[in-house]
Amino acid sequence: MSKVNLDKIEKMIHVVRDQKVMLDSDLAQLYEVETRYLNKAVKRNQKRFPCDFMFQLTLEEYEALKFQIGTSKIGRGGRRKVPFVFTENGIAMLSGVLNSDKAISVNISIMRTFTKLRSILFSNESLSEKIEKLESDSSEMKKVFRVVFDRLFKLESDSSALPKKRGKIGLK
Repeated sequence: MSKVNLDKIEKMIHVVRDQKVMLDSDLAQLYEVETRYLNKAVKRNQKRFPCDFMFQLTLEEYEALKFQIGTSKIGRGGRRKVPFVFTENGIAMLSGVLNSDKAISVNISIMRTFTKLRSILFSNESLSEKIEKLESDSSEMKKVFRVVFDRLFKLESDSSALPKKRGKIGLK
């Protein structure tokens, strides 16, 4: 798979219940099958998919995810059921259930993407450990870090990621 497709896969990975997961519909799109066929294959092999490999989102989780990724409302041409999500292990198990050349190549790409994300996370943890060590080494360094962190906190609180509440438009 090309680099563009790996980036596409990376954008399909979401964090739900502190786990990196992919939606059944996104996986079906990558495997070039309908979502209902992917879910039927999984149901036929239910023993292969314990709850730490695959689970169904709650309505609240799905609503939050829809807001993030911009999918349509239930009953408006979109999904009528709350989706299933697959963890990295569940996606690896899909390769045994969906046995086609396309499924194999897609699974390889997905596993590479998860590995890439894991290495990025590991490098960030190592960076935070280095910062902690620097911060604890000298009192002068502590002062510098405190100023930097205070300014970062102020920037973060000043520019919220969510839009501020707006007043009503129109006649009062």
